[in-house]
Amino acid sequence: MIETKLGVIESRFADLIWENEPLATSQLIKMCEAEFSWKRTTTYTVLKRLSDRGLFKNSNGEVTALISRDEFNALQSENFVQENFGGSLPAFLTAFTSKNNLSKKDVEQIKKMIKAFEEK
Repeated sequence: MIETKLGVIESRFADLIWENEPLATSQLIKMCEAEFSWKRTTTYTVLKRLSDRGLFKNSNGEVTALISRDEFNALQSENFVQENFGGSLPAFLTAFTSKNNLSKKDVEQIKKMIKAFEEK
């Protein structure tokens, strides 16, 4: 299972890769030096950590994503609903809408999503 909890810096690092992949490790090192003031070893350490979590792959000096940013965000959302609402999407929506009013546009989009799901 992919670990979806990332720290702030890990998230920024992951975004760098997703926005620029595929990229050479030398390019990633230069980007991290400019963005985070990291040394080469720090970049490799964080890359290895996120690769071990199943997010990225470093093969022959080329870094690529094993999972897209959208897929990662979907997994984060699923995990959040599972951990905080016992996996119940209706419980999540109830909590969300108790403090946030949905616009007519939001309601229509949700209806379309439900209809598309029902048609599957």
